[in-house]
Amino acid sequence: MLPIISVLVAFVVSLFQSRQTMHLRILALQHQLAVYKQTVPRPHLCPTDRLFWAWLSRLWPVWHDAPAFVQPRTILAWQQKRFLQHWRHLSQHKQPGRPAIAKVR
Repeated sequence: MLPIISVLVAFVVSLFQSRQTMHLRILALQHQLAVYKQTVPRPHLCPTDRLFWAWLSRLWPVWHDAPAFVQPRTILAWQQKRFLQHWRHLSQHKQPGRPAIAKVR
């Protein structure tokens, strides 16, 4: 949850930065990401990270170019899994099967 909050704070801060500062910041972050990709073979993502990317892919039309540590098809699979979990949870009843019918005397 903490990475998502830090991303949102960084977004708000970027709204008040100059364009040149923002481009330099993006350049620095891209370099850090390139170094990270060379040193860490596979980063571990928590469910909130997956939810963030699934949410971002819905809002941002050109999101395919952004993630460097996961493939776009992985994000689409997370979306599908979350969708299935949501509807599975809604459709589950306390007792399976048809409800009992009261006997008529």
